Amino acid sequence: MAIGKTTEKTTEKTTKNLLVELFVEELPPKALRKLGEAFAGALSASLKSQGLTTEASVVTPFASPRRLAAHLTEVHSHGADKAVSNKLMPVSVGLTADGAATPALIKKLASVGADVSTVPKLKRQIDGKAEVLFLDSIVAGATLAQALQKAIEEAVAKLPIPRVMQYQLDDGWTSVNFVRPAHGLVALHGDEVVPVGILGLVAGRKTRGHRFEAAIDPIELTHADHYAQQLEAEGAVIASFDDRRHEIARQLGAAAAKHHLSPIEDAALLDEVTALVERPNVLACKFEQTVSRGAQECLILTMKANQKYFPLLDSAGRLTHQFLVVSNIRPIDASRVIEGNERVVRPRLADAKFFFDQDRKRTLESRVAGLDKVVYHGKLGTQGERSQRVRAIARAIATQAHGHDKVIVEADRAAMLAKADLLTDMVGEFPELQGVMGAYYALHDGETRAVAEAIEDHYKPRFAGDQLPRGDLGVIVALADKMETLVGMFGIGQLPTGDKDPFALRRHALGVIRMLAERAVALDLSALVALTVPAFGTLITDPTVPLLDFIYDRLAGALREQGYSAQEVDAVLSLRPARLADVPKRLAAVRAFAALPEAASLAAANKRIGNILKKSETPDGSFSAGGLVESAEKELHTAMDRVGALARTHFEREDFEASLRELAGLRSAVDGFFDSVMVNAEDRSLRNNRLWLLKDLHAAMNRVADLSKLAA
Repeated sequence: MAIGKTTEKTTEKTTKNLLVELFVEELPPKALRKLGEAFAGALSASLKSQGLTTEASVVTPFASPRRLAAHLTEVHSHGADKAVSNKLMPVSVGLTADGAATPALIKKLASVGADVSTVPKLKRQIDGKAEVLFLDSIVAGATLAQALQKAIEEAVAKLPIPRVMQYQLDDGWTSVNFVRPAHGLVALHGDEVVPVGILGLVAGRKTRGHRFEAAIDPIELTHADHYAQQLEAEGAVIASFDDRRHEIARQLGAAAAKHHLSPIEDAALLDEVTALVERPNVLACKFEQTVSRGAQECLILTMKANQKYFPLLDSAGRLTHQFLVVSNIRPIDASRVIEGNERVVRPRLADAKFFFDQDRKRTLESRVAGLDKVVYHGKLGTQGERSQRVRAIARAIATQAHGHDKVIVEADRAAMLAKADLLTDMVGEFPELQGVMGAYYALHDGETRAVAEAIEDHYKPRFAGDQLPRGDLGVIVALADKMETLVGMFGIGQLPTGDKDPFALRRHALGVIRMLAERAVALDLSALVALTVPAFGTLITDPTVPLLDFIYDRLAGALREQGYSAQEVDAVLSLRPARLADVPKRLAAVRAFAALPEAASLAAANKRIGNILKKSETPDGSFSAGGLVESAEKELHTAMDRVGALARTHFEREDFEASLRELAGLRSAVDGFFDSVMVNAEDRSLRNNRLWLLKDLHAAMNRVADLSKLAA
């Protein structure tokens, strides 16, 4: 196929819907949804790039424990032919003086499937400074079989698989790598099989249903559009991940409602269970009612994490003695299934009660000394030493942000006890309960509720979208804990690289950002870093600059994910606003300003002013209104006095939108200045005075955000 500039020649073509299914052994449940979406998305993107789909084509992903599939509407059986203009070489190189082809041209023509007979048909065209030879030809569009073969290979290669398996094919010799052994491939264009292959498989129309409950096995698919219906009717499989998830949620709600209870809300657990079953059947189970409050947390965790059960809660949010199981089978009599699941819970309940009773025999405070024997990091010492640093940082934050003796004392107490539950039996068995059990044990020991809540909440937010600490004390200790990690790791050069972040520094940075922004802590980011560094003494090198860069970079990424444009984010964050609580208001102000008719002109002027000031020497002396000569610069100064004062007043009141809106009144004066005034005048005093005027204008315009970032 020739390579060069192409223009597509459209021809009338009929389309049919396409189905592709890869049937495999049980896929990793936590990755299933992502795998299904990636498979369908890559297939669609590849076929689109090859001209096999239309603008109206729609892709629908399917993913169940044993299959990845995609349904695409309006897929051509053949791609459109393309007119190709292939650049060959300069005329002076390709043709002799009498117009005959040179050996170089003959060789080039052969490489693109042509010969010397095409020389009279070559076009001459100026390309840059030289006259160049071009060969025009028509390249046939790909067939669906060709395009789909490429698309399947690309889709399989691009799947986000953390770890692949190597297995042998049926021939006993050939080995392939994939996430799980693959056993079947379906490719239907309408009702016709598309002859493609992958992973040693050849496409057909047969697939498999439920391992135990399929009515027909194998299932012979009649049409691409009948896939989901046939799998459900004949194979007892709900192929769509979203449909299966919705059905599980419906059944959970209905089963809980029968007992006037509610299933625990856990989107990740619902996703994982959806990836484990093909034919969901929700069953109600129960366990002994005598469960201590502290042991309940352990039981909830083990039911969710280990057994994939859904605990049922009463109207007050307390755990009841009932739970729901999502089974993958629908027997006529489910009593054996229910009994088996109830039997699994009993030993976990006994363990929880034993650990809880044993742990309460010792106070949290008595365990603190044991942290000195737990290694935290080779360069940063033990958990005990880390705990002392967190205490010092918490006291400093409490002193600066609140200044009340009670808050300072309680912050120190909570920080001292925060890691003690790491040495309890319960947390040793269930590490996910760290902090949660610390709070229960603290209340049992007689600590205040504020201290207990701070112990539990100092890990928050644990993940994106997680709740923030409930009270001020929790925020203080959580900030201290996260800042100790960030400053410590950056101070010894342990920075995240690529997708590797073993100490979760990105998550810690986002946690700090959210607490400073959403809880409006009376402490700016730079000050927070500054009061954290001394806690390390000589253990680290001061990491302030790279750490601040890292945190602002995390903030920029988070804001873009929230829907702010790169220009808006850059305009606000380039000023490095110290109070992160102001950032959303500044962004809203920038967005409102950008919609004003004066915005584009002022942004361009701001950029021009910035460039002038960068290229100019620092002006001598100071600004003098008496040194203004031109009427345009006098008008600008007058406008600045009026508009600048109002903008400054609004800024000081934190009404950033009003502050920027006032700047719109400068447009005509700014435009007039640049139309009529030569800034770099030969007279040094005149030049200095005009530079001072521009410096003042630049500062006034960039209080809320760097408006030059909005210039096109």
